[in-house]
Amino acid sequence: NFKPWFKPFRKLRKRVETVFSQLDDQFLLLRNYAKDVKGIFTHVLAKITSMTALQYLNKINNRPIGRVKYALC
Repeated sequence: NFKPWFKPFRKLRKRVETVFSQLDDQFLLLRNYAKDVKGIFTHVLAKITSMTALQYLNKINNRPIGRVKYALC
């Protein structure tokens, strides 16, 4: 009994899935060799922060924020 998503939620869900896919592909989010929970938290936080910084650079340079792979070019 699948119910279609409410349109604004559909757009948000797609954006969230895209960001997690980019984090996994470009920053190797799932490859993490931390020894404890604090280390995992630090690695994930650093990767999310770098993703946010690249999106911000794209925004101030009038580029699409989703194209973080080429943000520094």
